[in-house]
Amino acid sequence: QVQLVESGGGSVQAGGSLRLSCVASGDTVSRYFMGWFRQAPGQEREGVALIYGGGDIIDCDSSAKGRFTISRDNTKNTMWLQMNSLKPEDTAMYYCAADPKYWRGCDIRNYRYQGQGTQVTVSS
Repeated sequence: QVQLVESGGGSVQAGGSLRLSCVASGDTVSRYFMGWFRQAPGQEREGVALIYGGGDIIDCDSSAKGRFTISRDNTKNTMWLQMNSLKPEDTAMYYCAADPKYWRGCDIRNYRYQGQGTQVTVSS
């Protein structure tokens, strides 16, 4: 059983930056497919960016491309999401997810493990 814990959320003004972390425990996730997802109030949970165990990246959200960077360090069982040039529309609960399968796509429902989320609030 893998546990995922997100941290790093907070309140920032538009144009600011945040770095989210997702720390995994219970198993070595170096070969797990992982990703960041977010859910704004009244919206469905949507994919932001995904990352293979080897580091290849898949963008799920075109609005985040160029502003958000996903990365991971398998030696630390940790994944990050660096978020720059934040906008009010980025306000959401951000979740990390992981799955031992090679590819799980941009739908978080496909992932075996999910964290509890960290809140990001961007004010104008």
